[in-house]
Amino acid sequence: MASSARKRPRQEPEDNRAECPFKIDVVNPDDKESKRKPKKRKTENGEDEDATAKVNLQMSPFAPCGKFKKHETMDLYYKVSPPKKWTDMTRYNSFVLNGVKYFSEGFIYVANDSSIERQKAANDNKPMQIRKKSDDDWVARILEIRASDEHHVYARIYWMYWPDELPPNTLDGKKYVQGRQPYHGMNELIASNHMDIINVVSVTSQATVRQWFEENDEEIQHALYWRQAFDVRSYELSSVDLVCRCNTPANPDRKLLGCTVEACKKWMHEECIIEDALQSTYKRLGTDKPHLPPEPIKKAESEIEGQRPLSPSETGAAVSTQHSIDVKAEAEPAHNGNGNVDVKQTEEEDGPTASEDAAPLSSRRSGSEAVGASTPSTKLILKSGRKSGKPKKKADANGESSRPWEGLFEVTLNTEKNGPPALEFKDLREGIVGGEKTWTEPVKCLLCATTVN
Repeated sequence: MASSARKRPRQEPEDNRAECPFKIDVVNPDDKESKRKPKKRKTENGEDEDATAKVNLQMSPFAPCGKFKKHETMDLYYKVSPPKKWTDMTRYNSFVLNGVKYFSEGFIYVANDSSIERQKAANDNKPMQIRKKSDDDWVARILEIRASDEHHVYARIYWMYWPDELPPNTLDGKKYVQGRQPYHGMNELIASNHMDIINVVSVTSQATVRQWFEENDEEIQHALYWRQAFDVRSYELSSVDLVCRCNTPANPDRKLLGCTVEACKKWMHEECIIEDALQSTYKRLGTDKPHLPPEPIKKAESEIEGQRPLSPSETGAAVSTQHSIDVKAEAEPAHNGNGNVDVKQTEEEDGPTASEDAAPLSSRRSGSEAVGASTPSTKLILKSGRKSGKPKKKADANGESSRPWEGLFEVTLNTEKNGPPALEFKDLREGIVGGEKTWTEPVKCLLCATTVN
């Protein structure tokens, strides 16, 4: 059974519409009716014409990196109606409109209701001008060009979707969505196998559209691009790479930080790093505790034990090695009456002493203090773009804020200065006595907890 390809709505008056007498029907190749031999019928001129259009296969020019669940490819079986009128026309590799040459397989802008109205308003009380591209124009890729004469030129196309145009009940992974999603960039398009035939007089200009491969981390998209595809048969979007601890796609307009630890190599959203910093700061300080600067790191006992003992030639050094001594650790030292502190001398025992068995003191970890020389670090990698906005304040089922730190602290991610990136904190709370109002902390990977350098 054939199903009609969805037409993009056109509500403009007839004098604005570029006439097109052809229609596309999508065909299921497993349908028995589509395999029946076409019947012949007589035209008004007495010529034979196929009553049923021929089933054609369009190999998709798009190969998204992601996958679909229902169909492996975007290849499409279709019919054109009326069939004979279409096939009787001559095929061309290109056409020229208003002095511009357009080629098959190229991308074009196509006027629609909104862009026509905007152009008409711009032309009010002025001589008729050639319609120009506007932000509201549709984008398409030419698949085939046919014409009966210079006044009847048509293009069979695949539509490119703006993310805002995604229809209701579009399957995106495991959920159904509609319209633009948070990971879609400003210049992002979505390829599709939504086939249509248009009159070429509705073409406004050429378009440049490139495919963006997400593994190309350094590529920044300033022009139109696509990475995802929409299958019109199943209303399904192809999958995209998931990043960060939140396991969601990346928006190419927003900044990402990359971990280069071999076992991790994950990208992180800037907004997720800031949100994690706010959450941990609120957990540590709450609404009334001041932020205290980290205490100096104490020297480890292992370093003290490693110091060189006095040699016999140095002042105060004994001539011969003495037995070890145990110091009495009491609240008040015992005095012998002559101002000296008594110590207890013991015989040397087999095996290590209690002090030798004790583990060395560890450095104190306070606030954002660096852990130590043995802590692995990551190298900073950035995907540049526009900085993301602040997350919206949400409420739980009881009406309480699920982000209680909102308005208490402010965090920015600074990657502009020389040296490693840093989180810059600002305490917005009032009435807090003591502590610091501003401070910085190093950035740590949200997945492997290593410091980003």
